[in-house]
Amino acid sequence: MGEQPIFSTRAHVFQIDPNTKKNWVPTSKHAVTVSYFFDSTRNVYRIISLDGSKAIINSTITPNMTFTKTSQKFGQWADSRANTVYGLGFSCESHLAKFAEKFAEFKEAARLAKEKSQEKTELTSTPSQGQGGAVKRNVLSVDKFCRKKESAPADLQSPLTSESVNGTADDRLAADANQHADTRAEPSQNALPFSHSSSSINKHWEAELAALKGNNAKLTAALLESTANVKQWKQQLAAYQEEAERLHKRVTELECVSVQTTVIKTQKTELNRTIEELEAALRAKEEELERLKAEVESANEFKFQKDSLLQKLEDTEARNRTLEAQLSDLEQRLEGIQLERETYRKNLRSLLEMLDGKIFELTELRDTLVKLIEGS
Repeated sequence: MGEQPIFSTRAHVFQIDPNTKKNWVPTSKHAVTVSYFFDSTRNVYRIISLDGSKAIINSTITPNMTFTKTSQKFGQWADSRANTVYGLGFSCESHLAKFAEKFAEFKEAARLAKEKSQEKTELTSTPSQGQGGAVKRNVLSVDKFCRKKESAPADLQSPLTSESVNGTADDRLAADANQHADTRAEPSQNALPFSHSSSSINKHWEAELAALKGNNAKLTAALLESTANVKQWKQQLAAYQEEAERLHKRVTELECVSVQTTVIKTQKTELNRTIEELEAALRAKEEELERLKAEVESANEFKFQKDSLLQKLEDTEARNRTLEAQLSDLEQRLEGIQLERETYRKNLRSLLEMLDGKIFELTELRDTLVKLIEGS
């Protein structure tokens, strides 16, 4: 069957800065598709995101991973295998909540799948190993429990700190040793359900536990003896880590090629939809541009008309000032003419009065002459 996408969403992808271990570095210029994949062959869940042909996220979900919401639209998780911390920025809070819900669901599924695989291995190996094999499994389980207890404080640290992103060399060695122990022995946590299946086996385990306590001194001596070879083991482990990292990169490239077709089809559909949206937006912008050009031309015409009207207004104001000056001059001349007319009227009245006096005197003289004529 291979890998199949079971959930997809879109988000902006970030990784922690390997230098500062504090700042986020964007690995995608825009929102990309982030998908959960299930590999039915290996029974594992992975988070994969491609930016073109480049894989910017390739993270296998393990039971000890934790997805943390740091804000309403941002979440992160640490991947010890990739030696980094991934961050996702979503467009809305609901997308972040859905992604976190799927993360918890697939994390639990990965845990159950791992326990089921370990129980199957235990049931297969128990009949052939006998009591000596059981003692060996318990010793390895105690050793693994001690290693997990030592590495527990590092798991509680924030994924944004430098220790949780890269970890110390001893932490990485302990983690690789734990993984190596998983391939050889069964965890005591997964052995408990099997021990409860029968009371006789339960008593057998109690007896073995008592024997283990009695042999504690021998185990301590063996651990002290193995400490002398730790340096050589670390060197071999470093070489194994380099080889594993090289193989992991090669596997990542091959896995990316295998899932590239499905993701490219999804991205092609999304890109076609995005292109259609951009073309519609471009047409709208062109229409808006034409409308703005028409408005600019109208504005230029209005500006020309405004300049013409302003020029006419200035000419009118100049003529108005000239007419006001002429009106003021005419008013002054009118006042002078009115004064002259008033003086002329006064003179005429004086002449009329003098004329009336002379006419009266002539009338009296006429009357006197008439009387003289009539008397003679």
